[in-house]
Amino acid sequence: MSKKFGAAVIGLKMGDYHLVGYKQNPHTEIVAICDTDPVILAEKQKEYGVPVAVKDYRELLGNKDIDIVSVVTPDYYHAEQSIAFMEDGKDVLCDKPMTPNVQEAKDIIKSVKKTGRKFMVGQVCRYSPQFAFSKKLVEKGDIGELFFVESEYAHDYSGVPGVGNWRVDPRREPFLGGGCHAVDLVRWIAGEAEEVSAYSNHKCLTTWPVNDCTVAIYKFENNVIGKVFVSVGCIRPYTMRSVFYGVDGTIVCDNRSPYIHVCRKGYFGKKPAFMTLPADVADHNVSDEIADFVDCLLNNKPVPMDETEGAKTVIAALSAAQSAREGRPVKIEKI
Repeated sequence: MSKKFGAAVIGLKMGDYHLVGYKQNPHTEIVAICDTDPVILAEKQKEYGVPVAVKDYRELLGNKDIDIVSVVTPDYYHAEQSIAFMEDGKDVLCDKPMTPNVQEAKDIIKSVKKTGRKFMVGQVCRYSPQFAFSKKLVEKGDIGELFFVESEYAHDYSGVPGVGNWRVDPRREPFLGGGCHAVDLVRWIAGEAEEVSAYSNHKCLTTWPVNDCTVAIYKFENNVIGKVFVSVGCIRPYTMRSVFYGVDGTIVCDNRSPYIHVCRKGYFGKKPAFMTLPADVADHNVSDEIADFVDCLLNNKPVPMDETEGAKTVIAALSAAQSAREGRPVKIEKI
């Protein structure tokens, strides 16, 4: 391939990971950036030598140099911007969560079908080496048939409300906005969620308009049980401790440790075997995510986290929030 894909990044605070990924990729070049903050816009234009820098994403519509757009704006802009760029003939990498509500997720699905563009959701935990390694071990049968999985999104938001306080916006349900990392991870490893029961409280970030702690119990296909804990006000370092229990063993891991722990059943009276296996640390591994997306474009392959996968995670997370709100189990809509 002689011509590189022209990439644009919309939203530069978290979008800096995307700028790094496109700069590192031999098949892409950054041709445009967009952010409502003129200071960060000027800084990133100078740092990456970008020819086009605008404050309004609409100014990029019709730009023939753009092939790929990374949408890394607050959650409630994802559908509007992703659909606009797909209708403009661009392929889109949309940051997680895909959308803040189910109807917008369905709108994106319709737009992908209508335009024929490739659309991928940036559920970056699928590219965390610890979690990817764990999934391979589960698929190989190293811990036997799964019976219970759990993950958590533990993050103190008190000092990081986001640019313009976008994380404080009542449209942003924390169990989806941040917790989609953990929800998507257990879906990825355990399979489709069928039902959920959840409880929430609001004791940490009391000035915020949303619950700051939710615990959800999921029933997955093949009679696997799952638990997801999400707290955006807890006093501890950000982490996603996750455990996968099989009938022959257990995997304990998180996204910030250079190893995973594996315990396997002992046979013929032997004690269980405990192992610590090395794993790279790449907490927000957007560079590999972008490399995967670009490879799908180069070779016309289906993307690994498409619009339907993104919608399933949105529905599973919002169903938990509904369960906590209404005080009852919720069947998870199939899509």
